[in-house]
Amino acid sequence: MGIKAGAEEDEGKPMVLDSALDSMPLFAKELLAGGIAGGFAKTVVAPLERVKILFQTRRAEFHSSGLLGSVNRIAKTEGFLGFYRGNGASVARIIPYAALHYMSYEEYRRWIMLTFPDVSKGPTLDLMAGSLSGGTAVLFTYPLDLIRTKLAYQVVSPAKLNVSGMVHHEQVYRGILDCFSKTYREGGVRGLYRGVAPTLVGIFPYAGLKFYFYEEMKRHVPEEYKKSIMVKLTCGSVAGLLGQTFTYPLEVVRRQMQR
Repeated sequence: MGIKAGAEEDEGKPMVLDSALDSMPLFAKELLAGGIAGGFAKTVVAPLERVKILFQTRRAEFHSSGLLGSVNRIAKTEGFLGFYRGNGASVARIIPYAALHYMSYEEYRRWIMLTFPDVSKGPTLDLMAGSLSGGTAVLFTYPLDLIRTKLAYQVVSPAKLNVSGMVHHEQVYRGILDCFSKTYREGGVRGLYRGVAPTLVGIFPYAGLKFYFYEEMKRHVPEEYKKSIMVKLTCGSVAGLLGQTFTYPLEVVRRQMQR
């Protein structure tokens, strides 16, 4: 009898979850799905992202080693988990960043249309709203981006992570909270926003160009394919690639200031 009741209780859990998801508004479902997908994507590319940050910040040590040499060095020094150092902060930033980015985009778009009625509903509007929403999202989530870089920058063996203080004249961080508290103690709120200026200078054109390219490409898609997931994915990927390429030099400056 008890086994049967337990089985019925387990069967009821998916139904409760389904009803909870059904009751959520559409934007919340999209945010949840985007956050999960973004976290998964960040985790998949985390090893390459870690190597990229080391290329940008430790040029003398890693740039000359090349991709394979850098991968071998991380594996020998830190092991497999070394490729994912700082990824937790990156994943934690995704949902609030995406929420602020896309929700503020719609709000800024509406505000621009009401305040400046002469602005046409086209590329200019997308560029302006995208730039403002990107800047807003960055300002609210920047400390997590800074912590992600600080964690990815340090190259120490797992045994030395238990050391408090400095290793080879560099501050050792044991995790997100440890990094946050030490950074705050050293520089206060300003310390948590070190490097935000080049980030904002870069995010305004990046976010603006990303939305601009995305909307522009969608306009050239035949009507019957506009709701296709693959079409949206392709347009979003190409738009992100173009926006990132144009603003990449500013990202290098930002990483150098964050370390």
